[in-house]
Amino acid sequence: MSTATDSDVEVSETFECFGSSCTVSVIGGGAEGSARDAVQAARRALNKWHRQFSRFLPESELCAVNRDPAPEVRVSPLMARLADAVVKAGSLTDGLVDATQLEEIERAGYAHDLASPLPLPLALKMAPARTPASPRPEPLWLLIAVNLHANSIRRPPGVKLDSGGIAKGLFADVLAERLSDHASFAVNCGGDLTVGGAERRVRPVHVQSPFDGRVLHTFALTHGGVGTSGIGRRSWLDLRGRPAHHLLDPSTGRPAFTGVVQATALAPSASMAEIRAKAAVLAGRRGARRWLPDGGVIVLDDGSYQVFAPPAVVTLGQLSGLRPNTPERTPMVLTS
Repeated sequence: MSTATDSDVEVSETFECFGSSCTVSVIGGGAEGSARDAVQAARRALNKWHRQFSRFLPESELCAVNRDPAPEVRVSPLMARLADAVVKAGSLTDGLVDATQLEEIERAGYAHDLASPLPLPLALKMAPARTPASPRPEPLWLLIAVNLHANSIRRPPGVKLDSGGIAKGLFADVLAERLSDHASFAVNCGGDLTVGGAERRVRPVHVQSPFDGRVLHTFALTHGGVGTSGIGRRSWLDLRGRPAHHLLDPSTGRPAFTGVVQATALAPSASMAEIRAKAAVLAGRRGARRWLPDGGVIVLDDGSYQVFAPPAVVTLGQLSGLRPNTPERTPMVLTS
């Protein structure tokens, strides 16, 4: 009878954070201590970052930066990285992913946590004709300059940042940096995921349907990022009785109904995967595929879906790492 060693025992916790569900799973010891120590440290960090970057908490650093009238502000290192990620998202997508639309999303009705989201089928039934999103003519993200060495942000007063999914992808990547020397880990920040570890063990990642929760596809990953973006869990009726959600068309400032209701993207990092997933939703049926070069899944508003396989890079050596009698790793379940 074989006995599992410490390097085989997985410690996993799932908890509420960022208005969603987060899961941290770690195998083996490392710089963060034991697997249990590492999971608890990651949970503390995520809860701290929730308070630091929530736009619903007036005392958060994000809110303080957004209301600061100075053209240049000194910020924490993580706040500087978030601002830098906002600029990169705009640059990489030619403005399609624009995280400077805070005032627009609040005008659309998302000024506080949603108590009871509008069911997705009803939102789609009431939605206008499907149209791909496009960049705004004069993007505000171009006006932001970030100094990562001095931890400062320069922008015209009134240009506000929305943390949103970009922050969750960044947080997953920061935790991946801390957990890299553990045997295996997975960090799921409300749909933005990093998988990795020194032993590059395979972990299943399930992509769920936003309509009924069934698993549409399972990726087997040893490392990298996965991001899921969609309108399934954050839809509501605005003050005019129109369906709304948190993914805006930058050109109009209104919720984008593009024909794609959810996209999951694979990428080298969770931050990149989040950007790609959001761009795929906003690009619509015809444009979504180009944003998934490393693979992914898109779900259309009629309930159908398309799976795009990642490039075939798995080697026989990696496959041999799936040792007999190794316990199955906790699968990561992704939905918008």
